[in-house]
Amino acid sequence: MKCYKSFSVGLLLCLAFTTTLQAKNDRFKTSHFSGSGNCSQCHNNLSDIQGKDVSIVRDWGASMMANAASDPFWKAMVASELERNPHLSSVIKDKCTQCHAPAANYEITKVQGGEIEVLGSNGILNSNHAMNNAALNGVTCTVCHQITDDETLGTDKGFSGQYRINDTKTIYGQYADIFSNPMVNRTGYKPTHSDHISTSEVCATCHELTTPYVDAKGNVMTTTPDTEFPEQTPYTEWQNSIFSDTGSNPRSCQECHMPQTTAKVSSRPHWLGSKEGFSKHHFAGANTTMLTMLRDNATKLGVTSDNMDMGIARARNMLKSAVTLEIVSASVKDGFLETKVRLVNNSGHKTPTSFPSRRMWLNFRVTDSDNNVVFESGKLNDDGSIEGADNDINQSKIEPHYDLITSDDQVQIYEAIMGNTDGQTTYTLLRAARYLKDNRLTPKGFNKMSVPYKVAVWGGALDDNNFNSGVDEITYRIPASVNGNLHIEVDLNYQTIMHGFVQDLYKNANLPEVKAFKTMYDAQSLKHETIQHVQTLVTNNDAPVDLIAHPTVSIKATPVTIEQGQTSIISWSTTNAESCNASGSWGGSKDTAGQKAVTPQETSSYTMTCYGNEDNASATVIIPVKEAPQGISPSEDRRPHRGGWRWRHQ
Repeated sequence: MKCYKSFSVGLLLCLAFTTTLQAKNDRFKTSHFSGSGNCSQCHNNLSDIQGKDVSIVRDWGASMMANAASDPFWKAMVASELERNPHLSSVIKDKCTQCHAPAANYEITKVQGGEIEVLGSNGILNSNHAMNNAALNGVTCTVCHQITDDETLGTDKGFSGQYRINDTKTIYGQYADIFSNPMVNRTGYKPTHSDHISTSEVCATCHELTTPYVDAKGNVMTTTPDTEFPEQTPYTEWQNSIFSDTGSNPRSCQECHMPQTTAKVSSRPHWLGSKEGFSKHHFAGANTTMLTMLRDNATKLGVTSDNMDMGIARARNMLKSAVTLEIVSASVKDGFLETKVRLVNNSGHKTPTSFPSRRMWLNFRVTDSDNNVVFESGKLNDDGSIEGADNDINQSKIEPHYDLITSDDQVQIYEAIMGNTDGQTTYTLLRAARYLKDNRLTPKGFNKMSVPYKVAVWGGALDDNNFNSGVDEITYRIPASVNGNLHIEVDLNYQTIMHGFVQDLYKNANLPEVKAFKTMYDAQSLKHETIQHVQTLVTNNDAPVDLIAHPTVSIKATPVTIEQGQTSIISWSTTNAESCNASGSWGGSKDTAGQKAVTPQETSSYTMTCYGNEDNASATVIIPVKEAPQGISPSEDRRPHRGGWRWRHQ
C-alpha cells in the first residue's frame, strides 16, 4: 500500500492496488455546520480534576452518535425499505437522514431546498458527493449545539428529526460565565448559555420518532405525527416515569448518558479554570454489537476513531446497569421445583429501548449434582435464535408473554413486535401500523393502564398483575424428578438485532448494502450480551424413587391481542395427561395437544384442564379484543381499558 499526502485538502489518501480509501475530512465547513475536527482543536486534550481524560470529541467519536451514518445495519435497512416501498423513496431518504446524517440533510433539504439521495453514485454516502464529509460526521457537534429553544422543542412538531437550527451560528452551552472570544475568532460561532441544551427535550428531537405506514397496496394510511407508528418513544416513556422533570426522582437523559465531572471545557486559553457539572460526552447506549462491527470493519466503513474499545466498554457497562435481576425464592414442594425471578428496570425508559429490533430474554437453567441439564428455557442457538421461541421458528408467530413457565418451549422474551395493517407481524418499518406485542420492561412509576397510547403495553403483559411500574416477576414451576442438589442459573440476555429481523432483512441480500451487512454480521461472533447472571442452590430430598408423573398443561394464543373480526390460534400441549376438557369461552373434551382458531368479539378467557395419574392441571389464556379502528385520524379518542386499547370516535 502506498500513501500520499494531499496538502490542498489536508487528507491522507491511501491507494491499495485499484482501491482508493479516503479518510473522513472532519474539518469540513458548510453554511451552518463545522466538522468535529474543528471543534477538537480546543475541546480535546482535557482532563478532569481526578486526572481522567474527558476530551469531548475523543469521547463522542467512539459513540454511535458519531458513527450514525456509518452504521451498516442502518444502511442495510434504508436499502431494504427503498426496495420494498420505492414509491415512498423521498419520504424514506429524508426521514432516515434527518437524524443519521443531520448536517447533510439540513444543508440539502432546508438550505438548498433539494431532495436528498442516500445510496448509489449520487448519494451522500458516496465519497464524491459534496456533502459526504458532513454526512459521515454523523450527529456532529454543531448540530446538537445549534438546536434552538423555540415553541416546537419537546412537542410533536419538534420530534422525528424536526429540530430547528439557528441561523446566527450560535452555539448553546451549559455555562453562563464563559470567555467567548477564542471561539468567535477561530470559528465564527458564538458560544451562548442556554439551559435547554441540558434538557431531555433536545434528545427527544431524534429519539422520539414516529413513522408513516402503508397498507398492503402501498397506500399511505397516516396524515399527522399523531397517526403515525411510534418507532421509538423513550422521551414519552421517560415522561411517564419517576425520572421525569415532575417525577419523584427527576433525571434528564444527559444525567445518565453524559455523566458529570469537574473539568475545563476548553484547552484554550490555557488559563481557563475548571467548571463543576461538566457533562462528559460518552453517549453510551447498549449497542455493543454495532460498535464492535464498526471497530472490526473500520476501514471499510470509514470509521476514524481509534477508541472504539472504549465506546464498547462504556456501552457494556451501561447495559449491565440497566436491569436488576434476582431470584426471589426457590423451593421444592409436592414434587415441583418452583422458582420466582424478579426484574427491575433501572432505566428512565422502556428496556430494551430504541429501534424495535432489540430484545431481552431469560435463560433459566437447572442442573443436577452431576451437572446434567434437568430443565432449560431460553437457550441461545449458534445462529442467534432462541430455542423454543415461536417467532424464531416462524416469523409470522409471536412468543407470548408469560407469568408462569412450566415447559422448556416457553421463553420469557421482552420485545416489541411490529404488526401491519392486516394484523400480521412485519419487519418492514413502513408497513408497521401498531405493536402486536410490547412487554419491554417499563420504567419505574410507569402505570401501564393510564399511559398514552403510543407507549402502551401490548399483549399478555397488559393482563399480568406481576408486570407494571418497572417490575416483572415470573414463576418457573417444573417437576423435581431427581434427588440431591439442584443448581439454578438465570441469565438476562440482550440482542441488538433479533433473529427474525436478521432473517427478514436477508431476503434483500441482493442489495449491496444488505449483502455487506450480512457479510460482516455473519462473520462477527458477538451477537448478544449477558446483562445479568444470578444463581442459587436448592436441595431436593423428597423425590421418591417411583415419582408420580403429574400432568402439566401449557396454553397460548397467537396473536395474543386482536381486533374485532380477527382470528387468534390457541395452541396447547401437555405432559403426563390422558384427557383434557375445555371451559370458559369454549368447552368440550379436547385432545392432549392441539390447536384451535377462535374469533372472539370481546375479551375472552380460555381454560384447559387435563387429567392423568389421578391428578389434574389447568392453564388459562386471555385474549384481549379491541374494537376495530375505522381509520386513524386526529379526531379519534384512544382510551385504555382493562383488555387493551379501545378506539372511540368523537
